[in-house]
Amino acid sequence: MGDHHDDEHDDHHQDADYWKHNGVRVIKGNQLDDNTPQTPGMYRQAAITTARVGAQKIWAGTVTIQPNAKTGVHHHGALESVIYVVKGKARMRWGERLEYVAEADAGDFIFVPPYVPHQEINADPANPLECVLVRSDDTAVVVNITDVDPVEKPEEVYWVDPIHTHPDAKS
Repeated sequence: MGDHHDDEHDDHHQDADYWKHNGVRVIKGNQLDDNTPQTPGMYRQAAITTARVGAQKIWAGTVTIQPNAKTGVHHHGALESVIYVVKGKARMRWGERLEYVAEADAGDFIFVPPYVPHQEINADPANPLECVLVRSDDTAVVVNITDVDPVEKPEEVYWVDPIHTHPDAKS
């Protein structure tokens, strides 16, 4: 048991150039790839994919939503998604009838679990919403939903925990 060697690890050291070609990769922001599934109202660009860098378990890219625009309703199958808001104000609606809503500002993270029907909205009438998007698999699954009947007044959902109090709570 103590004599066990990780053969794959040993092989890496035998090839002096291995990490040169299989190590860290920098993808320049002006070299992203928009040949990725799109949803009406948003512009996705891929940075980290299997085809581009050999990623097996993760996908990353950017998304831009124009002022006052909202995306079509969609979900991402079994994938988990993380959205980081770089600039602007994001409003997320989700649920079978988009009955829930929450907002995120620059610096905030949004987590979208698998199969959740959702819609991203740029809540700023003057500026584009710019986000970084990371998914739990390299497959860019986007299921656009066309038959949803959105409720007009979604129920606001606040992140309430020991640190974040409900906005209506009396101080």
